[in-house]
Amino acid sequence: MIPWKHLDTAVVPDQGGELRLMQRGHEFSIMAGAIELMNSRLSGSEEALATLTCERLAGRAGPSILIGGLGMGFTLRAALGAWGADARMTVAELVPSIVAWARGPLADVFDGCLDDPRVSIHTCDVGDLIHGPQGEWDAILLDVDNGPDGLTRAANDGLYSPAGLQAARAALRPGGVLAVWSSAPDDAFTRRLKRAGFAVEEARVRASRTGRGAKHMIWLAKRP
Repeated sequence: MIPWKHLDTAVVPDQGGELRLMQRGHEFSIMAGAIELMNSRLSGSEEALATLTCERLAGRAGPSILIGGLGMGFTLRAALGAWGADARMTVAELVPSIVAWARGPLADVFDGCLDDPRVSIHTCDVGDLIHGPQGEWDAILLDVDNGPDGLTRAANDGLYSPAGLQAARAALRPGGVLAVWSSAPDDAFTRRLKRAGFAVEEARVRASRTGRGAKHMIWLAKRP
């Protein structure tokens, strides 16, 4: 078996620890300690974060989409494929090295999607953009951690708190969707979404496009 090779280490701001970019042949992995956050072979649920959201906004002209977390670009690429030429995609990525990896060792994985004219990349906390003008976004797609529990960075908890969810609701246009990726279900988070005034759907999606592997959770929370 081909051994894993450590390509680079990234420091997560605000005492969020380190991320390691690993490579084995044509396969890439991003690790937080012993936990694999993402793998280039497993993109199904990250893509579903975008496609399921798009289905719920069908027919909306010129949508503005905020994506929290660049990762390996799977959600962004799926969003570009799902929405038309009039869409605007804003990606907030906290870790500058991840953006550098996207243009460096992961360039083939990203397949040029960062150069799409619909895309703008902001190296910042997605919460900063959520707390911007109200009614700014048709959809907010969050994949900034392993779920609504701040695994890689305690500050992420604020996004999933009652106050954070109220801010996300205010940032959405009427009928807009907050979509949240998680590695596992979380009943307490479902209840928080409902208490924040969202109409909530839960979708269990396989990690792999082939329909194999672990199931991940996606919350689709619609602002009435």
